[in-house]
This record gives sequence, C-alpha cells and structure tokens, in this order.
Amino acid sequence: MLVGKIKYPTYDEKCKKLVLEKKIRFAGILDEFGKLVAGGFKQGLIPMEGDKQKLTKFMEFISEISLRRGLDKELGPINYLAARRDKIILISFPFPIARMTLLISADKDLDIERLASHVIDTFSTEQARLADR
Repeated sequence: MLVGKIKYPTYDEKCKKLVLEKKIRFAGILDEFGKLVAGGFKQGLIPMEGDKQKLTKFMEFISEISLRRGLDKELGPINYLAARRDKIILISFPFPIARMTLLISADKDLDIERLASHVIDTFSTEQARLADR
C-alpha cells in the first residue's frame, strides 16, 4: 500500500514485526489526515475491508477520533480504541505527540487487552523519543 520512500522507518519496522504475528492482519501508522505512512497488510493477505476507497475513509475516521482530545481533561487521554466486529477486531492507538495513530486489524478471537499491552510495550520507546524533541 505504501509507495516510494518510507517516511518513518522505525514505525514501519515495528508494524512489520506486528504483522508477522499469527493473528494480526494489518498494522499501520496513519498521519493526522488518515494517510498510511508506515506499515501495512500482512504479506499475501487479501483485505476483508473491501475496496481501497472504503479503507481510506475508515483510516481517516479512526485517525480523527483517536487524536481528538476534548475529554482528556475530564477522563484522561485515550489509551486505545477497540471494536470487535463479526469477522475481525480493529484497534487504534493514538500517538498524540506525533499526531499519528497506529491502526491494527486482527482475527476476531484475539485477546484485545493482551494485544494492547504488547503494542504499548513495542511502541512506548519511540513515543518517549518523540516527546524529547
């Protein structure tokens, strides 16, 4: 899905490691406009989500919701958003400092809490580095 030079090689590498895991179908970093800037689908996988236009709209929607900060003061920041669908789960992790979102699509029987903990461990070092800039 990504064409040309990879803008965020560290994020791309981490996303590629995630999609190597058995039940993860997609791991990608979306910029603040919902554009895929790192990662993508598991190699050889045919996306369930349908045509490219629907996936792009969904990415824009997830990115917008994940980066919304209106209730942060009252409820605290969003750690992640998860949706369990009939066929898959979708989970997004906002990276507010970088104004990006990690989106993951996985098999429906994956443990969301376990995945969330694993993803946070995988990406927390990178987020800390961005905060220091």
